[in-house]
Amino acid sequence: MDDIRESTVNPAVALAYPFEAGELLRTRRKLKKALLADGRERVEKKIAILGGSTTNDIADMLELFLLAEGIRPVFYQSEYAKYWEDAMFGCPALTSFAPDVIYIHTTFRNLGPFLPLPNDSAEAVEGRLAEAERHFSEMWEKLSAAFACPIVQNNFEYPFYRLYGNRDATDIHGQTNFVNRLNARFQLAAANTKHLYIHDLNYTASCYGLDRWTDQSVWYMYKYAMALEAIPSLAHQVASIIKSIFGRNKKVLALDMDNTLWGGVVGDDGPEGLELGEETPNGQAYLEFQRYIKRQKDIGVLLTVCSKNDPENALAGLRHPDSALSPEDFQVIRANWEPKDRNIAETARILNLLTDSVVFADDNPAERHIVASSLPSTAVPEMEGVENYIRILDRNAYFEVTSLSADDLRRNEMYKENALREAERQSFADYSDYLRSLDMQGEILPFSQTYMQRIAQLTNKSNQFNLTTKRYTAAEIEAVAASPTHITLYGRLTDRFGDNGVVAVVIGEIRGCELHIDLWLMSCRVLKRDMEYAMLDTLVETAVSRGITKLIGYYYPTAKNGMVRELYADFGFTKVADNDGSTVWELETAGYQKKNRFITVNGGTK
Repeated sequence: MDDIRESTVNPAVALAYPFEAGELLRTRRKLKKALLADGRERVEKKIAILGGSTTNDIADMLELFLLAEGIRPVFYQSEYAKYWEDAMFGCPALTSFAPDVIYIHTTFRNLGPFLPLPNDSAEAVEGRLAEAERHFSEMWEKLSAAFACPIVQNNFEYPFYRLYGNRDATDIHGQTNFVNRLNARFQLAAANTKHLYIHDLNYTASCYGLDRWTDQSVWYMYKYAMALEAIPSLAHQVASIIKSIFGRNKKVLALDMDNTLWGGVVGDDGPEGLELGEETPNGQAYLEFQRYIKRQKDIGVLLTVCSKNDPENALAGLRHPDSALSPEDFQVIRANWEPKDRNIAETARILNLLTDSVVFADDNPAERHIVASSLPSTAVPEMEGVENYIRILDRNAYFEVTSLSADDLRRNEMYKENALREAERQSFADYSDYLRSLDMQGEILPFSQTYMQRIAQLTNKSNQFNLTTKRYTAAEIEAVAASPTHITLYGRLTDRFGDNGVVAVVIGEIRGCELHIDLWLMSCRVLKRDMEYAMLDTLVETAVSRGITKLIGYYYPTAKNGMVRELYADFGFTKVADNDGSTVWELETAGYQKKNRFITVNGGTK
């Protein structure tokens, strides 16, 4: 009862997997009130739910999970089972709503007209499958053309009965067979359709348990396609996709060591006494957890250590012969006797990130409580029992993947290279000499298809060096790139230590002879290396070539971007308006003198 009582007043506990679903449904108004009172800045997003069944409670749960991720949703919901009509025949209310995301909530219940009959020929079954696929693909095309926004589409859960028993999965007339084949087609469609994301409803329902997922009485009374207590599980998974689209993923997994990465205490038991490896059940569980963590690193999650340990013992544990992880897999190893909340804050500082980017995994409930209390923006899952570690981290979807760019795959390497740059910097008495030594090469060009995904990621992830904090979907990025009334630039930076990837983005709208800078952002890992000046030089040069005589810049203050409050002043702009810290700046292009001194841009000269 204590856990349930705490969850009613603590959204971080209530909304973390595993859920007390019934409690969530009963206390959702209190949770919403608590979330809205936490003082956190949230970005507003309009989400259209086109339902093949009732969606009211789904929207309510989705709202809670998104509020917890820093997104304040505004909802449009289609009338009951009118998802197709709203999409295909035009709906003034939906058109005026202008959604940022569309979620199509269809389920097995909506496949009735397409399902095979026992006397269908093989050709007829194929025709039904093609018709079902076409039903949805035409809808995606129509919505994409009308709104150019991300579309989240359920695939289909298994039927709640099997007419043919086990043969239902192999016989072409079986409903299970039909679902499997249609889901496979959805998978291919998502791979080949921009801005289409599949919510794996099949997996969500299977994890929940098909017998519990389907509640016939709820369907007959309320037309919900799943049990009421299954709704939080569904809403959490859909919210995970949406928050990932808008760059709200975590970036860092900070790990305790003793009884988290291995069984035992390395300082007491020695490396040879740890439970880790194939010899014991517990050892196998810890090894599998380490392998899971390693795979997270492979897709760009930054691994760090936060352990109360002597440094030499920590390294000895990571060098255990059966360890899947090594010291080289970690960006930062904080093994000491300092409070763990301080170590996490210091780790974030070293990585030039905020503590809201961190997930802290520790088996000790007292340590978890201290960190959760001191760093409320850090995710602190309940890590109870090594056999549950993977499931807890995985189902909480902290690192949900909706896109995976080349820069994502290289993220760990990039941060390692940054550490080498910082070490090199320490050896120079003169900072200018250090910058010259880097031999920096910049690629600054209009947006290209190659980098659209990464550019969209940056607009949603960058907070500290984002002057207007405007967010763009990939579709919106493509639209401004193709617009004759916009100037777009991306900046990529390499040096003798390696490739930093795409690190800067500028979007400006042409209005007569003026260019209004709607977006200026840069990755913090390349601050103070002249990249901002190189971007400005190229922007002015491009603007002059388009007949522009004045640049107009905007700064909108947030809790996170105070470091760039005076950036336009540093650029030589003149402040022309100030409304409670929101400022407007102007720069005449005539007579502009280039400011970049250290970066060779596009193969030219500095």
